[in-house]
Amino acid sequence: MSTYSQLYIQLVFVVKYRQALIQPNWEERLYQYITGIIQNKEQKMLAINGVKDHIHIFFNMKPNCSISDLVREIKKSSTTFINDNKFTSQKFHWQEGYGAFSYGYSHIDNIVKYVMNQKEHHSKKTFKEEFTEMLKEMDIPLNEKYLFDFLE
Repeated sequence: MSTYSQLYIQLVFVVKYRQALIQPNWEERLYQYITGIIQNKEQKMLAINGVKDHIHIFFNMKPNCSISDLVREIKKSSTTFINDNKFTSQKFHWQEGYGAFSYGYSHIDNIVKYVMNQKEHHSKKTFKEEFTEMLKEMDIPLNEKYLFDFLE
């Protein structure tokens, strides 16, 4: 018997303490590196982008994938990649936790555009506003205790 699935996931995670460490001169290399991780785990990258303090990853997930294992691998490997290449003068770390949001097939184009438009989007809206809106849209109860560390 075959397994059929159609799972589209948007991941969101942030730099520890929301420090603005992801710089334009190396962010594309980071996105390529993370795309490689996604592909090596046999998942299909649809879009990746972000700003200086967080990133969005939108991918087609196969059922052989565990989101928590994938995020752990992305964070661990990309942290090593950033630190080994000395992209920042200080030690780089991702903040604990992440957001994972699922979408249907009909939403793919809109979510890809949303992810690829992050820099423009964040010229109008803070990350906290964006993330809390995502939680509300997905009907996820907002608990300040479990939100990312926001430095406003």
